[in-house]
Amino acid sequence: MGGEQIQRGERLPHTQFANLLDAMLLRNGWKGGKEKKTEESSAGVTMATRNMLWCHCNHHCPEDSFNNTCMTDGYCFTMVEEEEGGMAVVTSGCLGLVGSEFQCRDMWNGRLRKTLECCTDRDYCNKDLHPTLPPISTSEYMDSSIQYMALCVSVTVCSIILGLILLFCYFRYKRQESRPHYSIDLEQDETYIPPGESLKDLIEHSRSVGSGSGSGLPLLVQRTIAKQIQMVKQIGKGRYGEVWMGRWRGERVAVKVFFTTEEESWFRETEIYQTFLMRHDNILAVPHHRLPRERLFIRLPQVQHVRHEALLKLAYSSISGLCHLHTEIYGTQGKPAIAHRDLKSKNILVKKNGFCCIADLGLAVKFNSDTNEVDIPLNLRVGTKRYMPPEVLDETLNRSYFQSFMMADMYSFGLILWEMARRCISGGIVEEYQLPYYDLVPTDPSYEDMREVVCIKKQRPSSANRWTSDECLRQTGKLMSECWAHNPASRLTALRVKKTLAKMLETQDIKL
Repeated sequence: MGGEQIQRGERLPHTQFANLLDAMLLRNGWKGGKEKKTEESSAGVTMATRNMLWCHCNHHCPEDSFNNTCMTDGYCFTMVEEEEGGMAVVTSGCLGLVGSEFQCRDMWNGRLRKTLECCTDRDYCNKDLHPTLPPISTSEYMDSSIQYMALCVSVTVCSIILGLILLFCYFRYKRQESRPHYSIDLEQDETYIPPGESLKDLIEHSRSVGSGSGSGLPLLVQRTIAKQIQMVKQIGKGRYGEVWMGRWRGERVAVKVFFTTEEESWFRETEIYQTFLMRHDNILAVPHHRLPRERLFIRLPQVQHVRHEALLKLAYSSISGLCHLHTEIYGTQGKPAIAHRDLKSKNILVKKNGFCCIADLGLAVKFNSDTNEVDIPLNLRVGTKRYMPPEVLDETLNRSYFQSFMMADMYSFGLILWEMARRCISGGIVEEYQLPYYDLVPTDPSYEDMREVVCIKKQRPSSANRWTSDECLRQTGKLMSECWAHNPASRLTALRVKKTLAKMLETQDIKL
């Protein structure tokens, strides 16, 4: 009878269920005392009070299950789960009361697709449960696709950057390989320069022997000297290079060292100095990367106070060098006209004899009269803002007209004259050294600062009152004002200034 009750799945009242269990135990031969029987009856009543539930089980049946059924004090469940092959498997069974509420919650996560449904309303209620798999979420695939795309983009960008770096290194290597190599040992160098020859002797020898071109020492001799120079100490540093004091065969020499970023300036200066008929007493001789500057000079701003004779010597020697640059010499192998473009007091060196020479031709331009073309260097470097003329500051300079560059040099020379005149003693009075426009612009002026003062307000450095009572300084002041005129066409030429200063030297009875 009990088996029939279980197969039908009917729910029995508590008393009948307890009696049924007692009868089954006695039938199986279990014998005990009256106390045992009483305890088992009490246990049966207690179990019955827990409202036991019959469930259908499949793949989740306990060992004591009978005919795919199981009993629980909790929930019946049915679960659908996706296996590794993608096939959906349906299982069912019993869940104990402890922890069943947590287990009956949504079991789906990002890795496993699974749905579990529970019920307690009647026996075998899970037969009517039909859970379905949740839809496939695209977020995981989207995340993986985004990561893949980011990886591809990163690899592509890194490959492009690496390719550009390799390409740059290759072209730099090819450029260096295309330059001529000089593999002369120091011992071999000595054979090119006889012992006892001084640098001045070599320069004078290069003037009188050979082609007589006046273009300086041969390149091989220049490189030989460069290898033999011993650098002693740094004596100056600018925006584009350094000046060192060195020793060559016991002589003190000045060495100009270009920064590696100013390679174009070095090439340009070397090219200018190799020009025929370039040699001149008032133009710095033998320039080269790490090559001597003839003698150890001082810059014009370092000159202490001077008298009229020294002032006129400084001014005349400076304009003589500039006049030689500006002058075109005709001939089979003549000299082209050259404009400096960065003329300032720091680029004028003073020799021991008190005469000046012009240096730093890295920005110079040449004029080819045969083709009527201006050869402007391909150099990103610009001149010094403080010494720029109005037409450069307001960008109205005609770059195709070479005369424009020469007039720009004359404006700068007028400012240099002003610096020289301030250091001249007159009546026991001398002003301290100052840069042009020191009282009108900041220490490091911008283009806007200089444009406002020079172009808009048309101001110029002021003259001291004592200049009017001194004839030499008065004439020098008149000369400089005609050099820095606002209109380039109104400025004096280098040759005109040179003749005027020569006449002033003659008037002062000064012999050079």
